[in-house]
Amino acid sequence: MAVPLLDITRQHQPIIEDLRSVFNKALETSRFIKGPEMEQLEKEFAAYCGTERAIGCASGTDALILALMAVGVRPGDFVLTTPFTFFASAGAVVRAGGTPLFLDILPDTYNIDPELLSEWLTDNCMVTNRGVVHKGNGTRIGAVMPVHLFGQLADMDRIMSICNDWQIPVVEDACQAVGAKWSDKKAGSLGTAGCFSFFPSKNLGALGDGGMVTTDDPEIAERIVSLREHGGRGYIHEEVGFNSRLDAIQAGFLRIKLAHLESWHKGRRRNARFYEKAFRSLGNVTTPLIRKEAWSIYNQYTIKAADRDGLLNYLRERSIGCAIYYPLPLHLQKCFECLGYSDGDFPVSEAVSKEVISIPVFGELSEEELTEVASTIKEFYADKG
Repeated sequence: MAVPLLDITRQHQPIIEDLRSVFNKALETSRFIKGPEMEQLEKEFAAYCGTERAIGCASGTDALILALMAVGVRPGDFVLTTPFTFFASAGAVVRAGGTPLFLDILPDTYNIDPELLSEWLTDNCMVTNRGVVHKGNGTRIGAVMPVHLFGQLADMDRIMSICNDWQIPVVEDACQAVGAKWSDKKAGSLGTAGCFSFFPSKNLGALGDGGMVTTDDPEIAERIVSLREHGGRGYIHEEVGFNSRLDAIQAGFLRIKLAHLESWHKGRRRNARFYEKAFRSLGNVTTPLIRKEAWSIYNQYTIKAADRDGLLNYLRERSIGCAIYYPLPLHLQKCFECLGYSDGDFPVSEAVSKEVISIPVFGELSEEELTEVASTIKEFYADKG
């Protein structure tokens, strides 16, 4: 039985007429950019996340860039983040004018290690009238950007405690974590700002592209509103910004889908429980560890697997959807050679990149499909002896 890694068509089928009505309304009103649909989505999304404001933009990448600039990242500033993430996390830092400074991850949750953050700041930084700067070269620390990988929040209690002590803004990369929680607070509501992607494959995906920034700070919110529209209002511009507006039609689609998001989360979490039980006695597979403070939405279901590449080929030969997130940590990417990192600098990230594989977890999977995935993985290890 072939099992896809993701099938968005199944998610859309029960709501397809509602989605079509959004398209028809856009044609009838000719309101294609921003407008009432976007304004309503922003209000509804802020209420969902538990923040004062939500500001729509063109993509998750743009959300990161806009948020970093709005919290005060200046050209040349360091932004502390992880090398084990999608490229946009570090790419956005560069596009915002900053320099990524990587810290390694925890070996179980794959999120940034807060103790390494604390140690690095203590060992390397001091407080000046310019803010927190590096003792050696004077580079300012513009922000800390934890990535909530695969749908589980990083340890935001510890991260916020550290960053509040140093008075460094925190930008949550929540692009994989819409609706995920840490101690009953949702992603995007714990840091200075939170960033979301509505890429179609996300738990809350548009029928194109889109993004959102959340914050409780009115000044940050208003700067993002300005930056997303060329750095101004109307034809008066205070700075050079971006063309990063959320299309009204995408906002309409997202409003329809937001109403179903919690039920879709339940489906993914149910499937995650199936896998956890299925692999409990399989020593070759390590299932995701979810911290007791966390409530994961399982944007991906990512396991550690012995002979990962062999398993990858075995699953693909049998038409079982799978993928590697991520095969090469960012500090080893060619475009970041200028940062001066080398193999061995972040051993946990490097080891994990050779061990992890993601398998189907989307909420519409049938029990027969889940059984097929689990059985095929067990067969691979049984065949190996």
